[in-house]
Amino acid sequence: MTMTPRRFYNPQFDLFLPNIVDLRFRDQKDTMERPFFSLSKSKRMKSIEYRNENDGIFVTVQPHQDYGMATIWDADVLIWAASVLSDMKNRRLNEIPRELKFQPHDLLKVIGRATGGKDYLQLRGALDRLKSTIINTNIRAARGTKHITFSWIDQWEDLVDSRTKESRGLTLTLSDWFYRGVTEEGGVLSIDPAYFSISGGRERWLYRVARKHAGGNGAEGFAISMPTLFEKSGAEGTYRRFKFEMQRIVARNDLPGFLLTLSQGEGEPVLHMVRRDQVSEAEQAAWQSNPRPSRPRPAPTPEKSPDPPQLPLLRPLLRTLSDHGIERIRADFPGWDVYALKAEFDGWIGQEPAREPKDYEAAFYGFVKQHHHRNQHQLRG
Repeated sequence: MTMTPRRFYNPQFDLFLPNIVDLRFRDQKDTMERPFFSLSKSKRMKSIEYRNENDGIFVTVQPHQDYGMATIWDADVLIWAASVLSDMKNRRLNEIPRELKFQPHDLLKVIGRATGGKDYLQLRGALDRLKSTIINTNIRAARGTKHITFSWIDQWEDLVDSRTKESRGLTLTLSDWFYRGVTEEGGVLSIDPAYFSISGGRERWLYRVARKHAGGNGAEGFAISMPTLFEKSGAEGTYRRFKFEMQRIVARNDLPGFLLTLSQGEGEPVLHMVRRDQVSEAEQAAWQSNPRPSRPRPAPTPEKSPDPPQLPLLRPLLRTLSDHGIERIRADFPGWDVYALKAEFDGWIGQEPAREPKDYEAAFYGFVKQHHHRNQHQLRG
C-alpha cells in the first residue's frame, strides 16, 4: 500500500516546529559554493574529488552503492532544516536540537513539492541518500585535526500507522558538522523562496554560488573564471559540455534575484553575477538585450540606433578574495558577514581612486580587524 503524506495531527510533532507560513529560508554558507551534491537526478556513482591548490581546501563525496549520491534537490531538506534551526535561534530558544520531528506533508509543502504518494516515496529516497552519502573535508575541521568525515544526517525514522500504513511523522537527526555550521554566528544566508522552483541542477547550484558571493557584494558583483567554476561544481562530464550549459543559462538569465553575463578572460570566459536590485531597470533591459557582451559588436551608424550601454559590472577591475582569505577572516573575526563588509570596503575605495590598495586582501583584512575592534560589542548584544 502506498503511504500518502496526509496531514495528521500529532502533538509530539506539531508543537515542535515554527508555523510553516512564517518560515524564512536560510542556507548553510559552507555548502553553497563547493561540490557537495550531484547536479543530476540520475543515480550518480562517481565520487567527487575537489581540492583548491591555493588554500588547500578539499571536499570528497562518496556515493552509496545502493542509493547513489545525495543530489542538489535532496539538499532542499537541509535548507528546510537550516531554516527551522535559524528560526529557533532567532526566537532565542534555550536549546536548539539536532533532532527534528515533522510531518512529511508540511516539509513537502514548504519546499514546493506535491504531496502525493509518489512525492512521499521520493522524500524517503532523499533521506536515504542524505544518510548514506559520505563527505570528507577540512572545512571547519576542529583545531588539531586534518579533516572530518560525516553524512548529512545521522539517522532518520518514520512513525507509520500499523493499521493504515500511513506516515504520522518523521524524525531526522542532523550531522554535527551541518548543525554547527547552521547555528554558529554568520553560518547561514537567506535565500529567495523562488529557489525551489528552479528546475535545473546546474541552475540551482549556480544560484547558491551567486547568493554567497554576489549577494552581499553590492553593485560590484562577483566574477569567476569558467574553469574555476567548473572545478567548484563537481559536475560530471567534460568542461566543454559544462561551458556550453553555462552559456545557455546566461542567455536565459532567469536566476531569481541575480543577473548574469559573460566576458572574455585570458583564454576562457569569465562569468559575472550581480544582484538585480543593484541594477537599474534601464540597465537590466540593456543586459537582457545583450546577454553575451564578450562578442564584438559593430559601431553604430547614423541610420541605426546605438547599442544599449554596457553595465558598470563589466569594468575590468573586480576585487576578489581568495578562499583562504575568507576563511582566515571568519576564524579571526567570527560573527561578521564578510561580504557585507567587503561591499562597504569597496564602496569606500570607490570614492577615491588613490585609495586602491596594492594588496587588496591584506588591506581588507586590516579593515575588518579595525571594524571588529570598534564594534565587537554588537556581537555580545
